[in-house]
Amino acid sequence: MSAEDTKAAFGNLLSNPKEMTFWMILTVVLGFFVCSRGLQNGLEKISKFMMSALLILIVVLAIHSITLSGAAEGVKFYLVPNMKSVSNVGLKNIITATMNQAFFTLSLGVAAMEIFGSYMSKDFTLAGEGIKICGLDTFVAIMSGLIIFPACFSYGVEVDAGPSLIFVTLPNVFVNMAGGRVWGCLFFLFMTFASFSTVIAVFENIMSFCMDMFGWSRNKAAAVNGIIILVASMPCVLGYNVWKNLHLIGGRDVLDSEDFIVSNLLLPIGSLVYLMFCVTKWGWGFDKYIDEANTGKGIKICKKLKLYFQFILPILIIFILVQGLM
Repeated sequence: MSAEDTKAAFGNLLSNPKEMTFWMILTVVLGFFVCSRGLQNGLEKISKFMMSALLILIVVLAIHSITLSGAAEGVKFYLVPNMKSVSNVGLKNIITATMNQAFFTLSLGVAAMEIFGSYMSKDFTLAGEGIKICGLDTFVAIMSGLIIFPACFSYGVEVDAGPSLIFVTLPNVFVNMAGGRVWGCLFFLFMTFASFSTVIAVFENIMSFCMDMFGWSRNKAAAVNGIIILVASMPCVLGYNVWKNLHLIGGRDVLDSEDFIVSNLLLPIGSLVYLMFCVTKWGWGFDKYIDEANTGKGIKICKKLKLYFQFILPILIIFILVQGLM
């Protein structure tokens, strides 16, 4: 496909509500089916192989990209700060967007990371495991940038933001690669499973709430919430076609409005609630939190950080919340 054909293929998918509905239903049904089997029998078995394969593929593609002719300009564009761009966008806006991305990519504030943490054994400390997760998350993000930007500059492909970066820009990169069809198929296969694991994380979060609060079985929680999610997902399906002229928060379309609610409201507010519960006397309490977090082998959290946890960190989160709303 040419660059125009690739862009048209993505646009045609977004404009087709029936096709979008089919794939949404398939994803939701498969996601709740995996969750109904339990984390270890469902998510863990699928993720172990697919995520390992995706990591290996990401490293291979990154090495390939930085060895291309003209890749140096792409690396420079990606990693060298551009103070003119910073000035145009605004430093506070950049910091806020970066922190919101950190909340989002680590699933903080919407209980996903907390839900998975509740299944951990007590062999290792929470801080040690948290550092590993943050390190791996950052590594994948940097490697992804090293795949995309050098290849875009080498092949003269426009660098877009958002979903088009993956579904329009990357296909054009693969088209110009030797064996690109194979690499492209593998990349999107593994990316599908990476995305699917995120979907499952959200579903497990919702199911765990229902099982704990209402005493439901895992199968009942999967069935009831599956129906609810199918209905609640329809605005996403219709946002770029039937409801494309519908504008909600600040003139945003449906999907951007949902993204604003999650990124700028739910994530920081949820994180603040968790933080205050862990470190104040009205919740769990800092001493009990530290004892739990430091159980097991690994890096410990110093008790001298109590003032930071109780006062400085809440102020930082409130700053992110206020700046995001502004």
